Amino acid sequence: MPRSRTTTEEDIRAATIGEVRALNEQIRLLEYDPAWPVLFELEAAKIRSALGERVLQLDHVGSTSVPGLSAKPILDLLLAVENSAEEGAYVPEMEAAGYVLHNREPKWYEHRMFKGTGPAVNLHVFSTDCPEIERMVRFRDWLRSSEADRELYLCTKRELAQRTWKFTQNYADAKTEVVEEILERAGKSL
Repeated sequence: MPRSRTTTEEDIRAATIGEVRALNEQIRLLEYDPAWPVLFELEAAKIRSALGERVLQLDHVGSTSVPGLSAKPILDLLLAVENSAEEGAYVPEMEAAGYVLHNREPKWYEHRMFKGTGPAVNLHVFSTDCPEIERMVRFRDWLRSSEADRELYLCTKRELAQRTWKFTQNYADAKTEVVEEILERAGKSL
């Protein structure tokens, strides 16, 4: 059940909790910052403190998790809980820890996403048995080990970042083809 390649404005409005903010500009990429893994560890400690044993998996994913890769200055974190659809089991504690529930996508693996600030965080929450977890971790690990695919992904990101995007999700959707190509190679290497 992969996410569609083109997320419509209607899809974005349906998934977003609260106000939908259009980007209407280019994507700002920063050179890799060695502070990003340190910031992840601080956020991970905060999440573990809030949820305790309900944290079944917690990973730093996305471009900020790949040394040498330029990225939007937003940490992407992946959290697995027993059942992401059961918001009462973790949302109140996450909100008390300073995260804001921003997206709810029941048709895409019951995905939930929180926003955090100081540093900027996108915290993706899935149920522990979700195949998207393995996919995101495999992509990260492959980019860490494959210089050629890391460079391909970086070139794609830089080219796409120069365009004006109505929503950040549109930029993410535009990377789908190269992400799938890289994941195919990563899968063959296992």
